[in-house]
Amino acid sequence: MTRPNNPTKLFSSLSFILIPQIILSLFFFTNTAMSQNTTVPVNVGLVLDINGEVGKVALSCINMSLADFYNSNSHYKTRLILNTRDSKRDVVAAAAAALDLLKNVQVQAMLGSGNSMQTNFIIQLGNKSQVPILSFSATSPSLTSIRSPYFFRGALNDSSQVGAITAIIKAFGWREAVPIYVDNQYGEAMIPSLTDALQAIDTRVPYRSVISPLATDDQIEKELYKLFTLQTRVFILHMLPSLGSRIFEKANEIGLMNKGCVWIMTDVMTNLLRTLEPSVIDSMQGVIGVRPHVPKTKALENFRVRWKRNFLQENPSIVDVELNIFGLLAYDATRALAEAVEKAGITSFGFDKTNVSRNATDLEAFGISQNGPKLLQALSSTRFKGLTGDYIFVDGQLQSSAFEIINVNNGARGIGFWTPEKGLTQKLSSNSTTKSKLKPIIWPGDSTSDPKGWEVPTNEKKLRIGVPVKKGFSYFVNVTIDPKTQEPTSVTGYCIDVFKAVIQELPYAVAYDFVPYGQPDGTSSGSYNDLIYQVFLGEFDAVVGDITILLNRSNYVDFTLPYTESGVSMIVPIKDSKKRNAWVFLQPLTWDLWVTSGCFFIFIGFVVWALEHRVNEDFRGPARHQVGTSFWFSFSTMVFSQRERVISNLARFVVIVWYFVVLVLTQSYTASLTSLLTVQQLQPTITDVKMLIKRGDNVGYQKGSFVLGILKQLRFDERKLVVYNSPEECHELFQKGSANGGIAAAFEEIPYGKLLVGQHCSKYTMVEPTFKTAGFGFAFPLHSPLVHDVSKAILSVTEGDKMKEIEDAWFKKHSGCPDASTVVSSRSLGLNSFWGLFLIAGIAAILALIIFLAVFIRQHRNVLKNSESSLLSRIRIFLRIFVSKDLSAHTFKDKGGIQVHSMGATEASPDSRYPASPSSYSQHADSHFGFYGEQGTPRTEYGNSNHNPNSQAQAPPEIVSAVELTNPDQEIERSPQVVRENN
Repeated sequence: MTRPNNPTKLFSSLSFILIPQIILSLFFFTNTAMSQNTTVPVNVGLVLDINGEVGKVALSCINMSLADFYNSNSHYKTRLILNTRDSKRDVVAAAAAALDLLKNVQVQAMLGSGNSMQTNFIIQLGNKSQVPILSFSATSPSLTSIRSPYFFRGALNDSSQVGAITAIIKAFGWREAVPIYVDNQYGEAMIPSLTDALQAIDTRVPYRSVISPLATDDQIEKELYKLFTLQTRVFILHMLPSLGSRIFEKANEIGLMNKGCVWIMTDVMTNLLRTLEPSVIDSMQGVIGVRPHVPKTKALENFRVRWKRNFLQENPSIVDVELNIFGLLAYDATRALAEAVEKAGITSFGFDKTNVSRNATDLEAFGISQNGPKLLQALSSTRFKGLTGDYIFVDGQLQSSAFEIINVNNGARGIGFWTPEKGLTQKLSSNSTTKSKLKPIIWPGDSTSDPKGWEVPTNEKKLRIGVPVKKGFSYFVNVTIDPKTQEPTSVTGYCIDVFKAVIQELPYAVAYDFVPYGQPDGTSSGSYNDLIYQVFLGEFDAVVGDITILLNRSNYVDFTLPYTESGVSMIVPIKDSKKRNAWVFLQPLTWDLWVTSGCFFIFIGFVVWALEHRVNEDFRGPARHQVGTSFWFSFSTMVFSQRERVISNLARFVVIVWYFVVLVLTQSYTASLTSLLTVQQLQPTITDVKMLIKRGDNVGYQKGSFVLGILKQLRFDERKLVVYNSPEECHELFQKGSANGGIAAAFEEIPYGKLLVGQHCSKYTMVEPTFKTAGFGFAFPLHSPLVHDVSKAILSVTEGDKMKEIEDAWFKKHSGCPDASTVVSSRSLGLNSFWGLFLIAGIAAILALIIFLAVFIRQHRNVLKNSESSLLSRIRIFLRIFVSKDLSAHTFKDKGGIQVHSMGATEASPDSRYPASPSSYSQHADSHFGFYGEQGTPRTEYGNSNHNPNSQAQAPPEIVSAVELTNPDQEIERSPQVVRENN
């Protein structure tokens, strides 16, 4: 066994090893302590309702936010120290707490501040002390008007959800909506922006329901019963859940949550929906809610789990609680303030009190924060990705991205989203291709059909339908009054039947009573304008009758679509013009068509003569005979009685085309003349309004009609205007005549005019011009939701058979004419109707003439080419050939009585026994166009004039072959073969 080493040496060795380690440890702990002592605590205030569920959730989220932030950023030098005060749900308590934090604690910033009413005063304190106020729960738009640069709203402005609400209303076409809001600063602040947005989409706000935050159940029930008497069934609820839950329970009790009702609640109630009692949720089935969209992320789900565990540890007595939007906003607001404090680099924490007097009150004694401007700039530039999304301040306001639309159906069920860029969509993704803007909705009353947004009031009050009372024209509206009771017994007429048919077309029942607008004695209580004004005053719910849609009336009522023809026409007597017009046969055609037809008859006659006279004996003879034959042939085609044969194919082509033109022209003439002699034999006495004014004739109009204004605009003398009350009075005035105090014309709307003309067939007619009007329509109060549905029902009635049945029942049986709306106009046929036919005939004739001349010139081109004769002589010879017979034509070969032998000799045919045609006697005139003298000697016009006269003149065979002998008794014609043999 060995002995141990020297103890002195062993201690020295251990000292050498342990002392450096001890020194390093001491240095580490010293540095750690120093680093912990260098963190700067920054006092911030927190004012909120600590005892409320929302306040507890927010406080828990704030503590977790600070812990998470400094765990992730342990190197930061600043540390926020929360100084919490309870607002006790009271504005004064919140203000006192804020004042205490500023004066006694000298906080550098404040969080929370409870609701919007509590925040209002605290913002003023922060602005005076230059201490930033960061609120995550004050949403009232009125806070923006304070315009304090030290106020930062870490929550969405209530006005930002107005776009989503109006988009829903516009998508379903609701024309009216009633806002229901709490009577305080929070409730009233959003209403101006809401009503402006509703007005922009043409949705009316007929009533505003304001409910006190201290209202009793009886007061709430009374206000809801008032809503029950309105037509509108679209309600927008804007209040806190404590009052809103009572509203829904009472609304469900009285029947305002039944089928046909629409309820839309704003974001506060939607966000805190899970905090409501199950009984309240049951009464809210079918309600639509709007709330800010919080994107689902892993960080949010992780935080939700951690928060649930921490909250239950801190509040073991509260079991059923859920994380809400205000807790998430408190978490992000705390992080934003922590980052801003670190960024500002706060080193001093005092308040400048140099300007504070000794006698200053508590509201003046806290001074001005030295770090306020730095924190203001730091908060304005803070940006990060928070639990609620992108956290950015613009002018001290947190920016919104999207809103989620939910439907209360045993809980909140998402049905879509709204963004300022895309509007309503089922999904936020840009690749959504669904046509429907929202998912299917379960409405109140477990209805899946979209509510129309209004109902007939259920206060047992029927619609009061005003009807005019007047004498005359009872076919439109007729009110029968009991002479004993002075009460109306029946209301009938065309307009009444149309209204009843329209009401039957509505998809719902409408109860109504007709209320005559007249006196007990059967006289009217005023003009139609007065009747319309009664709707504006609320005396009538609608007006039905022969009411014309006019611009000035539309300023007081809304009209439906018209259900009658529109326009004002002039009615004049008609007279029989057939007996006094001997030239009626000229009227079917206009003068230009008469002239064109005559020219074409002459032209076609010339073309047929040119094509036929060389080969057709019927077109030969003396010049006058040929001209007469040509005209006879052409004009006789009108009645297809021509006797002349047409031999040439070209002429046949021209004649066939001309036959078609003549056939169409004559048939049209016959039809037009028949119409003039039968249907149009009655002509109006006056066709021009200017003629009436110039002659100073009396004109009539119906009493109380707006037509009087039209007559004044036409500058009729008011002394020449005569009033009548009925068709019978109008007829009597026409019978008297303008000279005897009657009228020469009447101006009436087309429905009245058709009735008058139908009752007195063959006596009156409606003539142009027609002055445009909108026709008859039904009048309802301005912005009435019934107008849209009734207009659709009018279209359904007018497009079906029902309207024809009503018209036949009231007008056809009283009409003696097949058509009571005869409007006189010219029936003369003009050239514009037939120029195409004339163009075809002209082209055919000219084309045939060109072909004929081309062939003729080619056959006789040697005549023109002969240079031995003068040009004039050649033209004369050429024309003589043109007017002479073509002996080579088959007509002369077959029927001329001459046989041509092969040896060149000719002799009379023994079988030449053809009967003479009417034109065969014209052969004696051919000697005038021949080339031979009296003895058959050729003339000297052709060839050289200095030729020996004793020698036999010779002509080219082309000429000789086409010319017959000059002796009319000689039947032998010289053929080309004979001429050539003699040569």
